[in-house]
Amino acid sequence: MPRKPNYSFERSQRAKCKAAKKAERLQAKADKLALKRDKPEEAETQETQE
Repeated sequence: MPRKPNYSFERSQRAKCKAAKKAERLQAKADKLALKRDKPEEAETQETQE
């Protein structure tokens, strides 16, 4: 006998997975932006030293 589907639980699990994936993407984007912000400052200091 097949189990009774629990649609609300399945929906909440999909939403949870989607939210985790979105948070991971936003974190990666923020890290990339922070790296990009730090990099030009280092390039400027290297240019002034030369």
